Amino acid sequence: MRQKKRRFVSALMAFAIAFQMTAYATVSMSGPGTQETAAANNTTVSTNSTTTGTGTSKIAEPTIQSEGAVVIDAATGTVLYGKNQNTRYYPASITKLMTALLVLENCQLGDTVTFSRTATENLESGAVSLKLTEGDKLTVEQCLYGLLLKSANEVANGLAEKVSGSVSGFAGLMNQKAAALGCTGTHFVNPNGLNDSNHYTTPYDMALIARAAFQNDTLRKIDTTLSYKFPATKNAGERTITMGHKMMYSTDSRYYPGIIGGKTGYTSKAGNTLVTGAEKNGVRLIAVVMKSKSTHYADTKALLDYGFAKMAAGGNSGSQNNSQSTNIQGPGSSSDTAMPAAPAQKKGWNQDNTGWYYIKDDNTKASGEWLQFSDATYWIDSNGYMATGWRKYNNGAWYYFKSSGVMAKNTWIEDNSKWFYLGGEGYMLKDTIIDGRYRLNAEGVWIQ
Repeated sequence: MRQKKRRFVSALMAFAIAFQMTAYATVSMSGPGTQETAAANNTTVSTNSTTTGTGTSKIAEPTIQSEGAVVIDAATGTVLYGKNQNTRYYPASITKLMTALLVLENCQLGDTVTFSRTATENLESGAVSLKLTEGDKLTVEQCLYGLLLKSANEVANGLAEKVSGSVSGFAGLMNQKAAALGCTGTHFVNPNGLNDSNHYTTPYDMALIARAAFQNDTLRKIDTTLSYKFPATKNAGERTITMGHKMMYSTDSRYYPGIIGGKTGYTSKAGNTLVTGAEKNGVRLIAVVMKSKSTHYADTKALLDYGFAKMAAGGNSGSQNNSQSTNIQGPGSSSDTAMPAAPAQKKGWNQDNTGWYYIKDDNTKASGEWLQFSDATYWIDSNGYMATGWRKYNNGAWYYFKSSGVMAKNTWIEDNSKWFYLGGEGYMLKDTIIDGRYRLNAEGVWIQ
């Protein structure tokens, strides 16, 4: 136990050395473990403009018809090929990967979603729907199948209201999560991807979102299900819904072996959009195409073929076509309206390339202080940004902040294969027994 405690103390000292301590809290992004932030911090974008790497010089780059595209190594985030990957486009329904990820992080599969009138009627003409009406009830799990297979837009609204109470509130969580994943060209205003001039992302940002989404086992399971029997609701009987991503069907000419997840999208402004994750010989790739005119499947196959060939040849240094593009024009043609610049600083939550920050009513930036909104508690560090992950308070107590920034309370957190418990006040408990049967040691670790 003494050796274990010394190792734990050494780890804490390392965290303290890495980041400055304040009178309120450390700004350490690490704690008893590092699982939460490892994926985001591992992101590397190569700036090479030509095909490089041992054995890769003879691998021809793919010909991509879509306006924006990228394929990345999911293990590192390295870009293997990109075309306008930093240009902003309308995403359409590939947005729903972010929605599903946040729902799984904030809900249990058995939780009940009760659909409001706002959720079921706030849709544009022709939007995909499961004909749900006010008062319909479904489980979160049923909703996720409707979201990812059928791409039902009112389902996205209902899930958003379940998590945050409103679509706008959920959009705020989406933007917080995007920032935490390293996205710099993304702004969401709804959970479904229906047309809105302020709703956009980039191929590279979308790859980062998909990378995080496909790390979730439950999401991958649902997202690779080919058919699902959807329960009867007020206006529709029991029916079978099917997966829209054609590369998952072995009988389809567009089939691609090893698909681990994906999402289709289409609107009149976005064109065809497609996200695809695939795995081969232990290598996992994420391919994204945006603003396509019906070439999205062919382009995705070309991206994956190229990526796997490059990785097999040992070429993981990356290649980026137009890697430094800063184009923020509207998606596609010159007739489209230009994308807006990032929202100006205003009272409340704001976002920049570093993260989320808060402007108080007196027009000053919150710093080194707690923020309380209803039941949600946030910590703003001494640098003025919303905390995520493990943070240590000046009294020595550890706290955990979810990817949304909300402080965890009355819940278990798994980190590096160890379980920790956050009590009702938010701090990590030690030397105690939870629910009369789960013993925590002096380091806060559950002794199994």
